[in-house]
Amino acid sequence: MVVELHAMPASSPCRLVHMALEVMDVPYEYKTMNLMVGDHMTPEYLKLNPTHKVPIIKDGDFVLGESRAIVTYLASVYDKTGTLYPQDPKVRAVVDQRLYFDAGTMYTSFRECFYPKMFLGQDIPDSAFTKAREVLSWAQDMVKATGYAAGTTHMTLADLAFVATYSTAEATGAFDFSGFPVWDEYFAKMKKEIKNYDKGNGDNAKVFGNFYRSRVATKA
Repeated sequence: MVVELHAMPASSPCRLVHMALEVMDVPYEYKTMNLMVGDHMTPEYLKLNPTHKVPIIKDGDFVLGESRAIVTYLASVYDKTGTLYPQDPKVRAVVDQRLYFDAGTMYTSFRECFYPKMFLGQDIPDSAFTKAREVLSWAQDMVKATGYAAGTTHMTLADLAFVATYSTAEATGAFDFSGFPVWDEYFAKMKKEIKNYDKGNGDNAKVFGNFYRSRVATKA
């Protein structure tokens, strides 16, 4: 039996799950969703996920949405190393905190720098970029201590989440990352450590960047 991943390849949350599957060597089938043509609104998909969001996974009869919940489930079931989502309650709590920080703060702050321009043709205020740089500085402090997002000496799910978000912003070419040397070093290291990085994240981050630039050009 293989895990089904229903996802839109360019999406950062979808790439987080894709990376996790690759890192853990989980057998999976990738079911590509094109939200631009309404794949997420079909009756078949709405039976799986009434909220019509991506990604979701289907593991046998078990269906789960929300990318951060998905990766913690996958690690709990399939991570043979036990390192991606450590059992120690305090370490796991920090990994969870980083996942929530990424979803609710870092990813959101970057999204405000790009999505209004991409989809609505709105100019992005300087305050959005200022806020995103502040958030990135917080994340840099998290990474600085040990070189990993959760303060561990090895990669965890938190690193996959940080990389998915950071690579999305980097791919647009529209964000000034100067002044974040720790991030430069960290991102370069993680691209080497994450198994099949280009397949799980890198190639489709570039797709997102190309999509962003094409949308901005048509809105100009």
